[in-house]
Amino acid sequence: MTEHRPHLLKNHHDYLPATGHDVFLPGYDLMTRVLGMNPAYRELVAQAGLSTGQRIVEIGCGTGNLTVRAKNACPGADIVGTDPDPRALRRAERKTKGMNGIGFTRAYAQDLPFSDGEFDLALSSMMLHHLDEATKVAATAEVFRVLRPGGRLHIVDVRGDALSGLLENTGFDCTTVGSGRIRLAGSLTYLRATRPA
Repeated sequence: MTEHRPHLLKNHHDYLPATGHDVFLPGYDLMTRVLGMNPAYRELVAQAGLSTGQRIVEIGCGTGNLTVRAKNACPGADIVGTDPDPRALRRAERKTKGMNGIGFTRAYAQDLPFSDGEFDLALSSMMLHHLDEATKVAATAEVFRVLRPGGRLHIVDVRGDALSGLLENTGFDCTTVGSGRIRLAGSLTYLRATRPA
């Protein structure tokens, strides 16, 4: 008798695919436009104040929409997008073919394959609220670790009040810097979390 191993089933993941299910991935970019995420990406990039020479990591980059917007806003920055979903990363790599100083790494937010203090800035868009509490704690600790002292994490997400407390418990100085709305998901919160110098 063969043992049933559900983790081997197609479309079973230990992460949430960009659209919730692999089959919907080709429509992900359209979905983000319909939801109204482009203005949210634009606002997050503006708040981050990117500058030439910065090394930036995006946590949960999906198909690279925010990564590309950040790179276009500051061509002189070096940007790495991370996501556990290999299919989403392949789409992101196709979008950025020929762009210098931008790359993608398959990684979980709670286990980033980077050195301590490697980045000046981190970005996260609509990802952290998907994680369970223990994984959120581990993920924010990892972002804290890979940021240099004085480095900043800029977030746009739902449930911002809960995230703010979590970030402060991790050791960040956290400030709510804005709010907005998108279709279906409702209210958004923009947070700036700084690792103390």
